[in-house]
Amino acid sequence: MSDLPRKAVTRTAKLAALPLGFAGRATWGLGKRIGGKSAELVAREVQQRTADQLFKTLGELKGGAMKLGQALSVFESALPEEIAGPYRAALTKLQEAAPPLPARTVHGVLAERIGEDWREYFLEFEDTPAAAASIGQVHRAVWHDGRVVAVKVQYPGAGEALLSDLAQLSRFARLLGPLVPGVDIKPLIKELRDRVSEELDYELEAQAQREHAAEFADDPDVVIPQVVHQADQVLVTEWIDGIPLSEVIVEGTTEQRDRAGQLLARFLFSGPARTGLLHADPHPGNFRLLPPAQNPAQDAEHPEEEDMPTGSWRLGVLDFGTVDRLPGGLPQTIGDSLRMAMEGDAAGVYELLREENFVKESIDLDPDEVLDYLLPMIEPTQVEEFTFTRGWIRDQAARVADPRSPAHQLGRQLNLPPSYVLIHRVTLSTIGVLCQLGAAVRMREELEEWLPGFLAEAAETAEAPEEGEPEEETVQV
Repeated sequence: MSDLPRKAVTRTAKLAALPLGFAGRATWGLGKRIGGKSAELVAREVQQRTADQLFKTLGELKGGAMKLGQALSVFESALPEEIAGPYRAALTKLQEAAPPLPARTVHGVLAERIGEDWREYFLEFEDTPAAAASIGQVHRAVWHDGRVVAVKVQYPGAGEALLSDLAQLSRFARLLGPLVPGVDIKPLIKELRDRVSEELDYELEAQAQREHAAEFADDPDVVIPQVVHQADQVLVTEWIDGIPLSEVIVEGTTEQRDRAGQLLARFLFSGPARTGLLHADPHPGNFRLLPPAQNPAQDAEHPEEEDMPTGSWRLGVLDFGTVDRLPGGLPQTIGDSLRMAMEGDAAGVYELLREENFVKESIDLDPDEVLDYLLPMIEPTQVEEFTFTRGWIRDQAARVADPRSPAHQLGRQLNLPPSYVLIHRVTLSTIGVLCQLGAAVRMREELEEWLPGFLAEAAETAEAPEEGEPEEETVQV
């Protein structure tokens, strides 16, 4: 019997309590103000109580409810501080921990999926989970060959719970609006639902992780743990230590923040170019900041050189349950349009957006106004180094969210083609994490290295096939 709360009536009631609870606290707050408390103090109390309930409910239900909480946590940097403050601590908790399943349930899954003799695979197995996420929890163990491993066990009933939660949350999307003002929740929930089946399939996850691990095996900056064993609902990978990015966000040094931000941007853009896959779950719980690699002794006469660090901090990447398959890397349209925008080529950008259906045939927009809409968003690419801050992303969010602004009116007329939906969400989420880090990042450097079309010379070379070679057919993924 599963310990994951999965009875539809029970889960629906808990989720329905979120917006109802918010309404009740608003009434309570009104009473407090009538009683003489300042509006500012009462509002802060209401937001804090709401944040506490949000974390408690989403964390207990796990499944789709917690998945939504994790997705929302990377967007808090775009919210006004008076709103974001009370939610930050509660939502950040969802990136690293959740109420765990009891050991007997975990043992039952291992016995069913690996075999009754599952303990023979391990020299040690820690019953207390090291981390708990939306569809599974991770246990630290020692594999039979002595390797320290992470054992990811899927919650029984996770698939049913995920789909049920997201269906219910979609119905409550309008009522949930006040919980996280400024975030359009319904499209986010729809996109999460589209990815559920892939994330539940640990065989697909193992395959994506193996491909990344092979490509980044000798990379000095990015560490991908190797897959050790995979079974239905169980995935065993090498264990990597390090500082969770959520901790770097809270208390990291400037050096750690900047290094984590640079490597996060590098991984975002280099991954599709090197593997044909885009890691599509960039919340801080999926990344670790690892110390520099250690060198063995160079010479027996110089033992002091043993374990001397070489290089800089590295980025450990976890959880490949959600990926976007991009065999040709990121679409060249992204690089071309960024380059043209930086060059001030409004007509060229507009033509590209029309070709890719960002601007539908039935819509007629002013190219210069479209360029003006885009330029503030691509500011990080226009300078050698850009410092991402909560203030900057809040300004961007406010500019496009204000119904009175021209940017809002224009943005409502733009379209997001299906093939770009996940790329768009991953990019926005990564930028959200960079702003949480407050990192100074050489974004342009990464784009020049990894984004097709961003450099004019590279774009011209890609468009012109060598003499005597037939042109390849371009397939939009």
